[in-house]
Amino acid sequence: MSILQNILGESPAIVFVNPLAGSGRAGRHLLQVRRAFEVKKFPAEFVLTSTPSDLELRTRAAIAEGCRFLLAMGGDGTLQGLVNAAYGSGVVLGVLPAGGGNDFAAALGLPKDPVAAVHATLNGQPREVDLLRARTSDGCERLYVGGGGVGLDVDASVYAAGIYRRLPGRLRYVASAARAWLEFTQLNVQAEFPLSDETQAADVPVITIQESVLLAGVLNTPSYGAGLRVAPGARIDDGRLNLSFVKSLGTREVLALLPRLLIGGTLPDGYLKQKQARRVLLRTDRPCFFHGDGEILGPAPVDIEVVPLAVKVLAPRGR
Repeated sequence: MSILQNILGESPAIVFVNPLAGSGRAGRHLLQVRRAFEVKKFPAEFVLTSTPSDLELRTRAAIAEGCRFLLAMGGDGTLQGLVNAAYGSGVVLGVLPAGGGNDFAAALGLPKDPVAAVHATLNGQPREVDLLRARTSDGCERLYVGGGGVGLDVDASVYAAGIYRRLPGRLRYVASAARAWLEFTQLNVQAEFPLSDETQAADVPVITIQESVLLAGVLNTPSYGAGLRVAPGARIDDGRLNLSFVKSLGTREVLALLPRLLIGGTLPDGYLKQKQARRVLLRTDRPCFFHGDGEILGPAPVDIEVVPLAVKVLAPRGR
C-alpha cells in the first residue's frame, strides 16, 4: 500500500457518493463499501452529494484542504462531476462503479461490484487517462469521461433517467433507446475533422463526413449505455476520440437487433461508420442537444476534442 500512502500524505481518501446513482444502487452498497475500506485499514471519509454542483463544490473544497485521493461512487455522470472539479489539480482519482452504466469503470478494468472494486482500486496503481472536452454552441465547456453524442441517444437518456430509471443495467438503456426510436426522426449530421494535429489553429484544413443517422457518438470508451459497444476499438489512453455514426434503421432491423444488444451489447459492423481523431466538430440539420455520460451538456453545433492523459486514476495492476 506504499503507493497510496505516498498519495495520501496526512489526509484520508474522500469518497463522494451519489446515493441515487443506479436507481439507489450506490446507497444500497454504501455500508458494504465502508466496511471494505475498514477491512483494508484504509482511512476514508464518505461524503453524500445531492446534486452535480454540490459534488463539484465539495471536491474543490477537499482539494483546497490538501486531500490527494478522491473517489466517485456512482456512475459515469458522478465521475464526470469529479473530474471537472479536479482537473488540473494533480490529485489522484478513483471510481467505485455503482451507477446505471459504469462504462468508464469497465474500460479501466474494474469489477462491476463496487465492493470488489474497492479491493481492486486499493491494490492498484495510478494510470493516466484521456478525457474529452465538449464546447457547445451556447458557449458552455465541459469535460466528460465516456460517451457522448447527438441523436437518438440524447432522447434515450431522458427516458433512462425518467420512466425506465429502475430497470437494471443494459436493459434500461436498450428499453430507453427503443422507446425513443418510436418518435425519432432521421438526423443528418456533418462531422468536420482537422487534417493536422494542430487542432487549435484557425487555418487548418478539414475533412468533412455527412451521414443520415440514428446517432453520432463521440466516445472515449469502447461502450456507453451499460456496455453497448458503439466504439469497440476505443482506448482511454490513446490520445484519440472515436466518432461512431449509427445508420438509420427500419422496423425489422431494430426488432432483429434488440436481442443482440441485450445479450452482447454489439452492433453489426455494417451499421457503424467509425473514425478516430483528436478533434471533431458536429453540426446537425435541426436543433439538437449533445450529451456526455448521459448528461445534457448543450446544443449543437458542438466541438469535441481529446485531452490526452488528463488525469490520474487508480486502476487494477496490469491494465
